[in-house]
Amino acid sequence: MISEGDSAPDFTLETDRGEAVRLSDYLGRRVVLYFYPRDGTSGCTRQACEFRDSAGGFEAMDAIVLGISPDSTASHARFRDKHGLNFTLLADPEREAALAYGVWGKKKLYGREYEGIHRTTFVVGPDGVVERVYRKVRPAGHAEAILADMSS
Repeated sequence: MISEGDSAPDFTLETDRGEAVRLSDYLGRRVVLYFYPRDGTSGCTRQACEFRDSAGGFEAMDAIVLGISPDSTASHARFRDKHGLNFTLLADPEREAALAYGVWGKKKLYGREYEGIHRTTFVVGPDGVVERVYRKVRPAGHAEAILADMSS
């Protein structure tokens, strides 16, 4: 499990535009790395739209937002286009990044157990060290909370 003060595990994933990117490509900038379960669900849509609507605040702090889920690049492209998302979505179908960050595991919903993404956000500093970890994230107000924490 990744904690504050740990080096952020590097990874290479494909973007919603079909380009390969590495987390280390963003060294020198703060990265808000948020893991979410699935494109198009109500909570994931709300969370993504709040990040979209808060883009100016993140830009003002020289921070970029990267959303990661196990969905395909095609699913990400549809999700991005449908909601006018202005940040990059990364496809993690093999759960490489999710496993490295410790956000893939057992979940329970309505008495049913299954494996999936635990909604979690990591703020990675310009030096590649994890500055903040937000676990058990509630989508409503999450982007604003991160901006408030980054401002203080």
